[in-house]
Amino acid sequence: MIRGTTTIIAHVGDPIAPVKAPMIYNPYFERAGIDAVVVPMGVRAADYPDVLRALFRLTNIRGALVTMPHKVTTVSLLDACGPAERLAIWCMLETPRGILYAREIAAASPRLAALVLGTSDLTKDLQALPTHDRLPLITSLSMAVLAARAHQLAVLDGVHLDLSDDEGFAASCRQGRELGFDGKTLIHPKQIAAANAAFAPTPEEVEWSRRIIAAHREAAAAGKGVVLVEGRLIENLHVENARRVLALADEIERLSGEK
Repeated sequence: MIRGTTTIIAHVGDPIAPVKAPMIYNPYFERAGIDAVVVPMGVRAADYPDVLRALFRLTNIRGALVTMPHKVTTVSLLDACGPAERLAIWCMLETPRGILYAREIAAASPRLAALVLGTSDLTKDLQALPTHDRLPLITSLSMAVLAARAHQLAVLDGVHLDLSDDEGFAASCRQGRELGFDGKTLIHPKQIAAANAAFAPTPEEVEWSRRIIAAHREAAAAGKGVVLVEGRLIENLHVENARRVLALADEIERLSGEK
């Protein structure tokens, strides 16, 4: 139900009739208790700059999904729409050229917050076969992760298209996390719980991270140069990763409490 408190996600394009995002997002928002709505907006190219600027003057705008023919135009218009902290860019890499230029794309704008893999289109353009192990895509996936990490960006793995293949979806999520992805793009709300479970720190990982940080703190206080936890050598890199895990777990808990 749309209320006075509902925030708007504009879905802007021309033509707008073929878009599917409202049918995907809005039922999920309703079920999850998220007070937001995706609204399709047909905007001609000549009107787009004025419309985009006006949209982000709204006090209840949450964001925008921008589709053809406005994608390229958008980047040059964002400075007039709001600061980078409020209005970030997520850039999709879905072509061989996009992957080869991932490093340059990752460095292209201070507004860039995330790289997103478009694995379906990428598989097509590579003329590769869609295998369960995604071996034909491993090089591309890793290049995207490298570019994102080099520029402190988030990076999201591509979709799993077979909604009846729960085992394959779980394997794809597990592989994505092993490769270093922060999360996964989805095509249906039924995939959300499994994806969240795959990419969130496990209770065991959280507990291990706390032990690492505590042991390192105690060793530093005692002036010890070597830290061992269950016989494993703990270095600064392990402490840094443990802090990242705990920060992620805390943020997930905060967001879960806001629903």
